[in-house]
Amino acid sequence: MELEVCLGLFQDHAYPADELMPLTCRGRVRGLEPSRGDVDDALGKFSLTLIDTLDTLVLLNKTTEFEAAVRSVLSDVRLDNDIVVSVFETNIRVLGGLLGGHSMAVMLKEGGQHMLWYQDELLHMAKDLGLRLLPAFNTSSGLPYPRINLKHGVRGPETRTGTETDTCTACAGTMILEFAALSRFTGDPVFEDHARRALDFLWEKRQRNSNLVGTTINIHSGEWVRRDSGVGAGIDSYYEYLLKAYILLGDDLFLQRFNIHYASIMKYISQPPLLLDVHIHKPLLPARTWMDSLLAFFPGLQVLKGDIRPAIETHEMLYQVTKKHNFLPEAFTTDFRVHWAQHPLRPEFAESTYFLYKATGDPYYLEAGRTILDNLNRFARVPCGFAAMKDVRTGSHEDRMDSFFLAEMFKYLFLLFAEAEDIPFDVEGYVFTTEAHLLPLSLSTTPNSSSIPSNRTSDEELDDSNFDWTCPNTRLLFPDPAFPRSLREPIRSAVDKSCPRPAPYREPGMGRPPLRAQDFMANNPEHLELLRRMGVSLVHLKDGRVQLVQHATQAVSAVAAEDGVRFMQEMMELSSQQQKEQLPPRAIQIVSHPFFGRVVLTAGPAQFGTDLSKSSTGVRGFVTVAEPYSGCTEITNGEYVQGHIALLQRGQCMFAEKARNIQKAGAIGGIVIDDNEGSSSDTAPLFQMAGDGRSTDDVTLPLLFLFHKEGNILLEALKEYREVEVLLSDKARDRVVDVQEEEDCQTEATTPTSFKPVSQSQMSTEELDKSVPEEVTPAKEVSPVEELRIEEEDRAVPPLADTAQPKEERDSEKTEEPRGDKDFSSQSVDQLLADWQEDLEAFKQMEKDDL
Repeated sequence: MELEVCLGLFQDHAYPADELMPLTCRGRVRGLEPSRGDVDDALGKFSLTLIDTLDTLVLLNKTTEFEAAVRSVLSDVRLDNDIVVSVFETNIRVLGGLLGGHSMAVMLKEGGQHMLWYQDELLHMAKDLGLRLLPAFNTSSGLPYPRINLKHGVRGPETRTGTETDTCTACAGTMILEFAALSRFTGDPVFEDHARRALDFLWEKRQRNSNLVGTTINIHSGEWVRRDSGVGAGIDSYYEYLLKAYILLGDDLFLQRFNIHYASIMKYISQPPLLLDVHIHKPLLPARTWMDSLLAFFPGLQVLKGDIRPAIETHEMLYQVTKKHNFLPEAFTTDFRVHWAQHPLRPEFAESTYFLYKATGDPYYLEAGRTILDNLNRFARVPCGFAAMKDVRTGSHEDRMDSFFLAEMFKYLFLLFAEAEDIPFDVEGYVFTTEAHLLPLSLSTTPNSSSIPSNRTSDEELDDSNFDWTCPNTRLLFPDPAFPRSLREPIRSAVDKSCPRPAPYREPGMGRPPLRAQDFMANNPEHLELLRRMGVSLVHLKDGRVQLVQHATQAVSAVAAEDGVRFMQEMMELSSQQQKEQLPPRAIQIVSHPFFGRVVLTAGPAQFGTDLSKSSTGVRGFVTVAEPYSGCTEITNGEYVQGHIALLQRGQCMFAEKARNIQKAGAIGGIVIDDNEGSSSDTAPLFQMAGDGRSTDDVTLPLLFLFHKEGNILLEALKEYREVEVLLSDKARDRVVDVQEEEDCQTEATTPTSFKPVSQSQMSTEELDKSVPEEVTPAKEVSPVEELRIEEEDRAVPPLADTAQPKEERDSEKTEEPRGDKDFSSQSVDQLLADWQEDLEAFKQMEKDDL
């Protein structure tokens, strides 16, 4: 891994854009690329990646490159752009990046050899940015608005600012390090005052019995909007900044508050090695059965606290999950299966690995660091940098490399392996912000002329035992060198042995209507007549899916209406069961020059043809465009298709018909590319190609589906390089040599990873080719139901929990993946809806806050 190479690629292909898109080798400019929703609020047309990486260059002893980067920032970056940005992200990435760069520039200048021309220009930019962020704090509570317009401030609905009512706890509580540093560097206390006021308000609003804070708070009233509490998304850096504010500023108030919170975390949330969310008012009641990857920072924070044992245990759990899935999934269940399958190259696990190694000196953590390095190079490295993982199970990529990858991941991995002589300055004299920017501890001696007194913690709230802590020292904590190993072994065994299977299908047992759900065929006139008699109508949607709706009053009799209710309930059960059995996404890996397997595209599977999950090698071949491109008639360029993988366009006929035509022409596989311009697996549910209602046993080749965006990557590669070889498989293979199929359960998880918010009443089923809406496959092969709604005498029954097939915090709009391991019949519809809605809101907030 070479930072210089990545920055060179950024300069060559992306600058002055905010981020590099590593699959398409171009810059991501907000407004020119399809919107990713709230994730794009981190982008402000201010060369984000360059600013975020400034102090990393100095740490890696790239002094010449740092000086050139600073000059580029000063000459090219504008902060007065008419654009709405996330206050939180702009603070930690841009303001923190400018302050970290300023700290490094001052240090180098004082050394007398570099940056002698520097006159605090980065600090002046930082103050300009700080002043642009200050209007966000103009609320009655002092909590900042989550977004602000860099040019106009908080102006109102016309600028998408000033209308928000809610923010995450971390968003409001992760300002003190940067704002206090800015105040102390410049001598202007206004920034530190506002950050302290926000922290004071959050402290006052904690739940007094549990001493926990919720995830989302109303910035005007101070009421908790989401009362679940954990140490991951939405709260994480609030706790981090309380402890680090004490370290940086030397104010005991922050340590007092942190210790009170920490005691409650260890009492209610920590269930070693797990960290599980609870309800702040009922802290003994778990709030969810999964964990998000952002909590991986917490073992590192526990090291700073001096609580090493639980840090070792949680880190080991995270390490074993990482080894099972190559990366930490964005969320994973308590039995260590994938819950959300993305991995946007988050650095939190590397951060905790570094801190544990520094605290213990145990070479085991060097082994963990090598695992991170190896997996990044094997699975994430692409010709133009490192690409985020769209699905850790298949190895497919997103065209995304967030700035925090260079700002944090490079720092922590370098520090983990560097010898003392490799580091150009003493990092012990600095505190790392949540974005790993370096702020000097000397700021603690800078006077703070704050005009706003803080709300002091009362004596009654203090527990002296909280202050009985020491700096980590393995000779004192673990006199027996085998002791840490004894903590890790049981956790390793627990993760390795956890490979649960989906629950078996259970018969509904609710009577037998004239038509059974599993027998229903939407293109059977007799079945449609039976539906009509039961008061059930069938509506064809524009995209080829169908919707079943029952109006009990339209049934021919009361008995027929009851039969209709039973039919709809059976259909719900059937759809729920089929959801459990759905195929996971597949991978299309470009293996020819210059990609060499580094680009992996998420592909939708077909319910017919070769089952790639049962192939140890997949299907490998060169691609060629079929003629006709639709593949709906006999292939006319058979001499080119023979022995190749045919590219086809979606539309005009059924998928099975396309497969038969290219198979007849001698193709060894097929890839169907969506004709809906702009469609992407980033925003659309995973697409599974269904059969045509007839037996598809004659189809023996694999057929995969790509959305338009991913398909264009493949078509552009073919256009540029003429000969493009791909590997069709269930998951990406090693970049150098093919590896044997791993015998673990990560491929058994059937939850797809493309997320898209959908109606609560929708039920996930496989879709038909959208151009043939009048044809629906039999329910035996695929449920024809996309949405079910039951209405009895104008009284709407609560809709079924959404099981539609759907990252970042930081990161694109997503909804929760289906919980395939739950038996639908064991819970009421209301319970399922409540659970689903809570998880959906949790992940939406996680993405909204871009944590």
